[in-house]
Amino acid sequence: MSGTEDPGVTTGGLGVLSSEARALYRNTVLTGGRVVTADVSSDDKDRLAELLDIGLLVADIDAPGVLIAVDPAQLSKGLSAAWQRKALNLLTRAAALPGDLQELADTYHRPEQAGGTIEYIRGKVLINQRLHQLVTSASEEILAAQPGGPRPPEALTTVIGRDLDTLRRGASLRTIYHPSTRYHAPTREYVATVTSAGAQVRTLDEPYTRLFVIDRRSAVIPVIEDLNVAAFIHDRAIVSYLADEVFERNWSRSLDFDGSRAVPQEVVSSLRQAIIDLLLDGVNHRVIARRLGISERTLARHLAEMREDYQVESLFQLGYVLARSAMSDAEKDSFG
Repeated sequence: MSGTEDPGVTTGGLGVLSSEARALYRNTVLTGGRVVTADVSSDDKDRLAELLDIGLLVADIDAPGVLIAVDPAQLSKGLSAAWQRKALNLLTRAAALPGDLQELADTYHRPEQAGGTIEYIRGKVLINQRLHQLVTSASEEILAAQPGGPRPPEALTTVIGRDLDTLRRGASLRTIYHPSTRYHAPTREYVATVTSAGAQVRTLDEPYTRLFVIDRRSAVIPVIEDLNVAAFIHDRAIVSYLADEVFERNWSRSLDFDGSRAVPQEVVSSLRQAIIDLLLDGVNHRVIARRLGISERTLARHLAEMREDYQVESLFQLGYVLARSAMSDAEKDSFG
């Protein structure tokens, strides 16, 4: 660098002062080494603050409202040593921080060790934040039961990275979904990705409650009386019951799902029976699709295949045949 180049902020490194502040200091020295604060323009206020902050300008104790320039060579010796001590102190504290806070972190992530049993968290945002903290701290196992049909694509995009990180850490991941997710392309793609990474996914065509179990130390369930509230349970006995008596029982009755388009015949039969029941109750197609968690296109495909199975051409004929069949079954049952 030549002697005429400005040694302030450059693209190659971080300077202590801006070039504008340096120019203001030079001008102060060349005009007598004094600055009357009342005469400083509004444009130079920030530059003046820089010089005051580093100590190149100090107040003249004999003249209020006047600042005087300080020798940079003398300032740099003391300031450099002070900053180095401060930096060393910060590095020491940074190195000690994880150990100093570990006990508090253990209490935060394992409240049962501090005597806590159940936390009630209100609001979806806070619930999801708290659940995310538990999931990202999992080291052994995550069990999840997710009723309610296909998950929103944006939710799947949010959690897929987190779930893959969980699997990479060596923790296992098992999830139960509703069978309608087999007809939902975004959910199929998510399932195919996580199962290829080691997760296990199944579907269960029975009513069940949303449940998360993390490392068999914490569990999360909705509060039925107020679905905007979730209970975060840290009592070992209750968590064990939810894992072994609730999740494992549901898991044993579920069917494997690897994200493929092929749907087990048991799922197809059950879904079509639900469609038949709703048709016989006079429910319209849009409501049927919403209740079963499938698209109207998927519903239309099932209805077309059912018309073919019953050898009828219209929905009216299908409804008539289904109603006759239901009446016939009822008569058989009545005569046992």
